[in-house]
Amino acid sequence: MRQDGISWDAVELDEGEEIPDISQYDAMISMGGPMDVWQEDLFPWLAAEKQAIHEAVRIRDMPFLGVCLGHQLLAEATGGSVGKAQTSEVGMLNVDLTDSGRAHVLGKNLPQSFKTLQWHGAEVTSVPDDASVLMSSPVCAVQSFAIGDTSLGIQFHVETGSQTIDEWNAVPEYEQALTETFGVDGADNLRNEARRHQEELSSTAEILYRNWMDQCMA
Repeated sequence: MRQDGISWDAVELDEGEEIPDISQYDAMISMGGPMDVWQEDLFPWLAAEKQAIHEAVRIRDMPFLGVCLGHQLLAEATGGSVGKAQTSEVGMLNVDLTDSGRAHVLGKNLPQSFKTLQWHGAEVTSVPDDASVLMSSPVCAVQSFAIGDTSLGIQFHVETGSQTIDEWNAVPEYEQALTETFGVDGADNLRNEARRHQEELSSTAEILYRNWMDQCMA
């Protein structure tokens, strides 16, 4: 976005910041976190975020991009549902385009199957009636879905850079998930694997961003 000359305001809801008046913005992006969408008692700002997403997508028809928790919040805010995953996904795993994904403008130029960085124990269990499921994996049927051409939810992490694993490993909930899944050397092993696939991860991120941004600007 910086390269494209697009400005943005980052809002840290978990640090007590308030959601601004979204009528002053052209699009909304919601990122991830270790909390679950149903933990409103522990994280009251989740309710406000769901309301803001509903307003953005359903009332204002604003472009929206949700990643991991943001993907799940998009589902809940627009008529879908989220629940505990039967099988958690943590690590470098493959995701496949669905038939709808191959045909959708937000899935263009993506390979049929590609590596992704996964880190979630909850998942979208149903999408809104007007949504299209774009991607899936063997244990998670809804890896990505779209509402129209400008609202996109992505379960896996596309925001993967050289410091991502270290930053996440500093979060206790993420560190525990790594240790449970991969053992005491989990962070080192995942970091090395992500580095091996960094070119593919970056290519996927670029394609998805360009597909979404092209629709935002249309």
